[in-house]
Amino acid sequence: MYRFGFTTYKTRFFGAEIKWCLGVTDANGERRLSMVEMGRIRRPRKALVEGFGQLATSTLANALDDLGFDGVMPNLRPVARGTRFAGPAFTVKEVTGVLGSYPPADFRLGEVIDGARPGDVIVIDNAGHQVSTWGGLASFTAKTRGVAGLVVDGGVRDADEIEEFGFPVFSRHVVPTSGKGRLKILAINREVRMDGVRVRPGDIVVGDGTGVICVPRELAEEAQALAARFDAQDREAIAEIRDHGLSFTEALRKFAKI
Repeated sequence: MYRFGFTTYKTRFFGAEIKWCLGVTDANGERRLSMVEMGRIRRPRKALVEGFGQLATSTLANALDDLGFDGVMPNLRPVARGTRFAGPAFTVKEVTGVLGSYPPADFRLGEVIDGARPGDVIVIDNAGHQVSTWGGLASFTAKTRGVAGLVVDGGVRDADEIEEFGFPVFSRHVVPTSGKGRLKILAINREVRMDGVRVRPGDIVVGDGTGVICVPRELAEEAQALAARFDAQDREAIAEIRDHGLSFTEALRKFAKI
């Protein structure tokens, strides 16, 4: 058993304020120091986030191509089909070792779920390791709290429960291996790398049946406008093919971004 007594400290490093959360005591009364760097999240406007809700990741990828940012995470796949999300990234950085590398107290997933707000997408960078950082109970709790979804560059488990609860989860691996004793959370709401893609707190993350993509905060409005225009072209092409016999070759020529 461990007793938790977390205290938040602030320090400055090259002019930047950094918060740390410290303090764990084990069953023998021995104090073990656990440090998690706590960053800040600047969430976009709700109306802006909602505008991404019906835009396909394929269409957004086309928009980001035009804007010069590759936000696609091609190796992170949905655990269950038919789920989608769009929301600001609530980021987490983890480190992994063999069983026994870290005390169970370092597996502080509760702080992550408790810290995320309704509509957030929890984004966990575990460097692609085949260890589970998330399961069925976490999915149920997160959905109950209004979290929009989860993206893990690493592993999750309890796939049947995740599907049953209808909570959108994307991951690199589905694996039974527990993260307790193997994982340590290093930072919350700091920049992470997900399948090679930079994701910062408050960037907009969108997932659907095709995949998952990150839209940087500073490109969000422009990307949304472009994607909406491309989506309208798709719908127009469908109508012309259906109603006027437009060939696919003609559609490709007329609509450059379908």
